[in-house]
Amino acid sequence: MAAISLDPTLTLRISKEPHQHRAVIEEIEGLIRVYKDGHVERPQIVPNVTSALAPEINLVSEDVIIDKCTNIWGRLYVPKGKTNLPLIVYFHGGGFCVGSAAWSCYHHFLAQLSARADCMILSVNYRLAPEHPLPTAYEDGFKALLWIKQQTLCGSSQWWTKNINFSRIFLAGDSAGANIAHNVAISSEPFDLTGMILIQPFFGGEKRTYSEKNNIQPPRSALTLSTADTYWRLALPSRANRDHPFCNPMADRNSLKELRIRLALVCIAENDILRDRNLEYCVSLGKKVEHVVYKGVGHAFHVLGKTQLSQVRTLEMMSHIKDFIWR
Repeated sequence: MAAISLDPTLTLRISKEPHQHRAVIEEIEGLIRVYKDGHVERPQIVPNVTSALAPEINLVSEDVIIDKCTNIWGRLYVPKGKTNLPLIVYFHGGGFCVGSAAWSCYHHFLAQLSARADCMILSVNYRLAPEHPLPTAYEDGFKALLWIKQQTLCGSSQWWTKNINFSRIFLAGDSAGANIAHNVAISSEPFDLTGMILIQPFFGGEKRTYSEKNNIQPPRSALTLSTADTYWRLALPSRANRDHPFCNPMADRNSLKELRIRLALVCIAENDILRDRNLEYCVSLGKKVEHVVYKGVGHAFHVLGKTQLSQVRTLEMMSHIKDFIWR
């Protein structure tokens, strides 16, 4: 069984002493430290990279501004020499609190996915909690959809708009990003979305599932029960608990009826603490969803996994995504 862990060689050291004697109220070691006065520290655990790609990758990538006022931007991945492409609007993971569309692991994964699945991808860099608690990330995701619609309505001269099939738009993301895709889909009435692709969606609840209690994670795992709880405390609105619909869509089945989506693909990792909650979500959605459980891998295997098994499962998942968006 392959455990997925953060690479300790990427971690920058954070002082163990409180900064200028301020009290630390929340911390996930190596990822985020929050002080009582509101100051937030995030070490650069994963390097940020530009949109540049190796010449042998037959893609064009560039960064675009989605909303100047809130500094929302995106990174495009466009296969060269192809038109009428499906568009995936992608949200990165990180518990709503860390991560970036510029992280090297996402840049590598999404470039590979775009090339292998023959699709255009817009990776959205949304605002992070706790400075911007939920629903800010959902609002940023909705702004990204509005921006895309604006490109079609105003006859944008942007070169990449000529490559898109605007009738085949998918929302997607992994972990917290999959949660964002789900919640943006709920509010997407002005858009005719084809489907959504949720990779290990980050949902929770006050009552623990079997996999949350029994899928023991190794040190420095990408997601443990403790880190999940911390992310939710930092991201949810004030005084909300883990049965809030942002966290636990199954707690309010009526909210799932508002999901304006034709089809969904849910990608689940067998060793993930989120496995059972992901499976419950699939049951709740019924006939409009299909799911795949990837054996022997854990949370975020597709971006943080270094083992051969993780790489094999990632290629399998890319193949499933390609089949889903081109059917």
